Amino acid sequence: MTQSPPPADMTLQRSSREPGTMAAALTAWLTTVLPPDADPEVVVHDGIQTNGMSSETVLLAVTSTEDGERHTREYVARVAPAAEDLPVFPSYRLTDQYDAMRLAGELAGIPVPQVRLNEPTGDVLGTPFFLMERLDGAVPPDVLPYTFGDNWLYDADATEQQRLERGSVDVLARLHQIPDAARTFGFLDPAVTGHAGETVLARNLAKTRAWYQYALDAPEGSPRSPLIERGLAWLETNLPATEEAVLVWGDSRIGNIMYRDFTPVAVLDWEMASLGPREMDLAWMVFAHRVFQEIAAMLELPGMPDFLTAESVAATYAELTGVEPGDLTWYQVHAAVNWGCVFLRTSARQIHFGEIERPDDPEAVFHHRPLFERLLEEVGA
Repeated sequence: MTQSPPPADMTLQRSSREPGTMAAALTAWLTTVLPPDADPEVVVHDGIQTNGMSSETVLLAVTSTEDGERHTREYVARVAPAAEDLPVFPSYRLTDQYDAMRLAGELAGIPVPQVRLNEPTGDVLGTPFFLMERLDGAVPPDVLPYTFGDNWLYDADATEQQRLERGSVDVLARLHQIPDAARTFGFLDPAVTGHAGETVLARNLAKTRAWYQYALDAPEGSPRSPLIERGLAWLETNLPATEEAVLVWGDSRIGNIMYRDFTPVAVLDWEMASLGPREMDLAWMVFAHRVFQEIAAMLELPGMPDFLTAESVAATYAELTGVEPGDLTWYQVHAAVNWGCVFLRTSARQIHFGEIERPDDPEAVFHHRPLFERLLEEVGA
């Protein structure tokens, strides 16, 4: 089966909030949490941003009095979406993201933005949020995908691209080497949110199945996805027998890392953080690149076929950690199923905001459809 190429503008509306109202609410809140003489003022830059596929990312400046002088500092607010805006995920545990970032930085030296204030109640903006420092750097573009060419990563020489790949794998290596992750990050075990299974991997798969059901339960309903259901059936039948539980970043794409001189300086977007086998992160990083490479090839573009291959990622990871990753096939199918859930929810959001018409074929919105189909054929699903 074939798939139409993605539109030139894949930007999605994420929120119905009004920036001016947000600025006023944040100013009032900061007045209660900063020192009495701080006299804070908040300016929201460029409205509500559309980075990422899930939480609202709001860029803002906070001016306040410190030691008798006025200072302006730049922050990013990560805000859980409102229910009426059709969230991608069934729940948004912002405090878990806040703590995962904080601990990853403290325990493994992962370059994460310094997290500042956490507002878990939802009383200020209607949903929970936290503030973190705003950093500068370059992110491999999603729109249009970096594999299409004419961007800083594609135009880099092979040595620079290899430095970026190695640094990105090193982030995963350092995360996965945090000792006693099951205890330290127990709050990320899918069991905490009610997903049952004998192993943490089984519980992650149960979480994926529940996410698919959530996608089907969109306000106006969503047709079932045969691809996702074939994938889930195969995953359940072929579940690897592992009890490994390391800190899994989850959305381990290079598009969620900020770089300077091709070196990671900020690891972002922790909404999918969990406990699980290390292969979950490695396969996701490989699969995410494969999706963009497939789209480039479909458009008869050269792409970056030798970048972030499963073989090179596994070899680099083994060199950095001394641990040989297991076969990534099961985990790439799992990634494909999860990507399908993402696309079902984001397309529902586009329909909700009037950006697209409801497609007759629900899998027409799967930008990874040809790759998903081929993976299922290869494993006999």
